[in-house]
Amino acid sequence: MSYSLNTTILNPLSEDKPKNAVILCHGYGGDGKDISLLANYWKSHLPNTIFICPDAPEKCAVSPSGFQWFDLMDQTPDQILTKSLVAEIKLNKLIDEIKNAYDLSADKIAVGGFSQGCMISLQTGIKRKDKINCILGYSGKIISVEHLKKNINSRPNIILMHGDLDEVVPVGSLLEAKDFFNTNNYEIETKIFKNCEHRIPTEGSSLGLQFLKKNLY
Repeated sequence: MSYSLNTTILNPLSEDKPKNAVILCHGYGGDGKDISLLANYWKSHLPNTIFICPDAPEKCAVSPSGFQWFDLMDQTPDQILTKSLVAEIKLNKLIDEIKNAYDLSADKIAVGGFSQGCMISLQTGIKRKDKINCILGYSGKIISVEHLKKNINSRPNIILMHGDLDEVVPVGSLLEAKDFFNTNNYEIETKIFKNCEHRIPTEGSSLGLQFLKKNLY
């Protein structure tokens, strides 16, 4: 199976057709193989799930061996939003390809990611008219609160997690997102990890797994 984005795929342990799919988006400068390590932790507990871990559509400006969903270097907020909208189109195309390839409805698909992958997952998931099952995000933020507020099309369940010592995407970004989603009547869970920098701790992996099991199974 080939997709519009180069993709690392972890097939279900069950030999049956996948009952659901989890699309995981890597952070700035990473690739699908990076984030697939998370899927490797989870797959034995989610035996009917296919994991899709795409490479972002652009070569990374500062790390040519990695990829970016959109450029972050020397960009204004408006430029970042404009470029994120291009990435959103490409992630939406991948979601539609997964739906068609495995005959899955949107409510059988979870989307999530780390850092920039979390940012694009939130924006894409909230704006889709066909409501996906849920969104899980690590160490990310809402790209543009004003833009998202005007473009809410669905309300999937959300979990956001963040380290309190994150200097790349400060933890205040989680608090801003939590306030936004609470104000707009979303079911949202949040967790701040103590003494944690810009990474996914073991507890974060466990909480992500529990969230997916609760929503997909």
